Amino acid sequence: MKVLVALSGGVDSSVAAAELISAGHEVVGITMRLWGGESDTGCCSVADVDDARRVAQQLGIDHLVFNFTEDFHTSVVDPYVQAHRDGVTPNPCIECNRHLKFHRLSERADLLGFDAVATGHHALIVEGDDTGSGERGVRYVARGADPAKDQSYVVHMLSQRELARTLFPIGHLTKAEVRRRAVALGLRTATKPDSQDVCFITDDGGRARFLGDRIEFRRAVVVDATDGTPLGETGALEMVTIGQRRGLGLPGGGPKRYVVGIDRESARVSVGGEDLLLRSQQGVGEVVWAHRAVAGELRVQCSAHGDAHPATLEHTADSGGADEVVVHWLQPQRVVAPGQSMVFYDSADRLVLGGGIAL
Repeated sequence: MKVLVALSGGVDSSVAAAELISAGHEVVGITMRLWGGESDTGCCSVADVDDARRVAQQLGIDHLVFNFTEDFHTSVVDPYVQAHRDGVTPNPCIECNRHLKFHRLSERADLLGFDAVATGHHALIVEGDDTGSGERGVRYVARGADPAKDQSYVVHMLSQRELARTLFPIGHLTKAEVRRRAVALGLRTATKPDSQDVCFITDDGGRARFLGDRIEFRRAVVVDATDGTPLGETGALEMVTIGQRRGLGLPGGGPKRYVVGIDRESARVSVGGEDLLLRSQQGVGEVVWAHRAVAGELRVQCSAHGDAHPATLEHTADSGGADEVVVHWLQPQRVVAPGQSMVFYDSADRLVLGGGIAL
């Protein structure tokens, strides 16, 4: 089988390529140039592209570089900036997976005559028969073998067509096993640290500088959520998110305060105790399903490294089961900031059934 493997310059994608070669596939490595600006982390830096190229040389496979910078701006960077302008908390890495690392990559693989695409994500793809559902040919993303590194949350949006032609070669390995294999193969990425940050946000200036260069920040008053008493002022309402605790310019000491409400029209940020963040339900929009819309009891994960909590799913009257649902928590949970992804797992907390964006 001809496989186009995404080489990010990290150890996971390097070993993914090696696993495919070992399995007898015809493999070509590809690195996506996504961000054309300043970058010191992620798969967009010059060093990472160079690492990917040298790993391909070590493995004896061809290496291509695709320039998707225009698509990246349109589908990831511009929406990221607009979300902050609108008071929404975006998740750019998930949108990059949705639009670039799978959709655009699959399109390019089709054009070049490849049978499949592969990445170094810690996740698995299983068929319906493996789940006991009896649905032959229906595929699902499943949690990877390493609970600490599981990335099923960030690839929850894959459609049946994409699942049918996508491979996750290291999903059955723990991170320690991945590194051991990289060492055994002498790969230059064997001890390279994992990238944790958004590739277009640099250490120098961070998110504040990046957004400040693109949108005008508004000042906002910070008030006590219980009685409206003014407590201070923040210089950038667009940088504030629900659940935030630090960076509000409030004096230290006293009880912990969290952002529990944001009123953009009046430029007011309300803060209070953590108990004020608890909710019994949460709306979710832009829902996509692995196979078909589901309802009833399941588990819901609200961050890449968080736990999935039991809940029931209710389709709203006007959604037709397609685009919008309400999550009813079995036990109250912290409110999810609008714009963040909420991913639905089966009751066994293994298979991804779908997911959407918190409202």
